Amino acid sequence: MAEDLLGHATDLLGNRRVGAVELRFLAGRLSESLRVVVRIGESRGARLEEPGP
Repeated sequence: MAEDLLGHATDLLGNRRVGAVELRFLAGRLSESLRVVVRIGESRGARLEEPGP
């Protein structure tokens, strides 16, 4: 989803006719996608941590 949104964001941001409604919708979807990416990164990072002494 993040990859698709990045392409869509590039298109929207390159179009000067895009309105606030479209940009708000895009920002919402990007935020959702970023939350998922962060959750995955934290989960994977937790599995990589070495146990303490």
